[in-house]
Amino acid sequence: MWIGAIEAGGTKFVCAVGNEKGKIAAKAVIPTTTPAKTMKQVVDFFLGTKKKLASIGVASFGPLDINPESKQYGQIAVTPKLAWQKFNYLPFLRKSFSCPIAINTDVNGAAIGELEWGAAKGLKSFLYMTVGTGIGVGGMVMGKFIMGLSHSEMGHIFVPIHPKDRFKGVCPIHKNCLEGLASGPSMMKRWKVASALDLPPKHFGWDLEAFYIGTAVANYILCFSPERVIIGGGVMKKEGLIEKVREVALHMLNGYLHEDEILHHIDRYIVLPKLKGDAGILGAIALAKNF
Repeated sequence: MWIGAIEAGGTKFVCAVGNEKGKIAAKAVIPTTTPAKTMKQVVDFFLGTKKKLASIGVASFGPLDINPESKQYGQIAVTPKLAWQKFNYLPFLRKSFSCPIAINTDVNGAAIGELEWGAAKGLKSFLYMTVGTGIGVGGMVMGKFIMGLSHSEMGHIFVPIHPKDRFKGVCPIHKNCLEGLASGPSMMKRWKVASALDLPPKHFGWDLEAFYIGTAVANYILCFSPERVIIGGGVMKKEGLIEKVREVALHMLNGYLHEDEILHHIDRYIVLPKLKGDAGILGAIALAKNF
């Protein structure tokens, strides 16, 4: 059984065909331009593989309607990526494919990838956080995706400003929300570097980053009581950052929670993804497989 997978990002779309065990048979990277141009290349990729697809999974940037009962299911809402506002994946893909199509957010896609094959395997409640171009958080509580009126937007929560931080933030909506203070672009603008990873290991910027991410993680733990917190994304590739985040989270919790996993095994409670950079595309396969 072949499954189509689309990891739709703001700068690139990753497309793949794989089987239900997550083995990739074909893969392509397509630049994100306009819906018409990008999606045509997406369809051409799948048709070019000559493989009959049993289903297709889409894990996309948002905001995105992920309620299967909604008339706007699969439609992107108001987004800074202006060309993609109100774009609905379903009509476009259904013109070329008759198989079922599952759609969810990019971070929920990565979360279900980690549930199926990675660091969340066997868990019922966990969080997946990505820190990169933006900050997103998804995951499950008792086996169900976290959602209500829409999907969660935990990357836009407000955290206390570090006493030594005078940066105003880069979020176009909130300025100094978590994403505005701790995303990759915020670090680039604050420290005037081409990439957050260009900062030296002992630069104060990493202490500041750990402060914001660790504080947010402490808040998430208090709200959702997850069995594990997984943190991925490009910024988290910096060696030593995950350890700093653990320290801050423990400090913020201040012994209030007495679970052994948190007090004595924080290194296996707050972790990096096992699937690394493949979490998103494998998550799209998992979405389609379990739809």
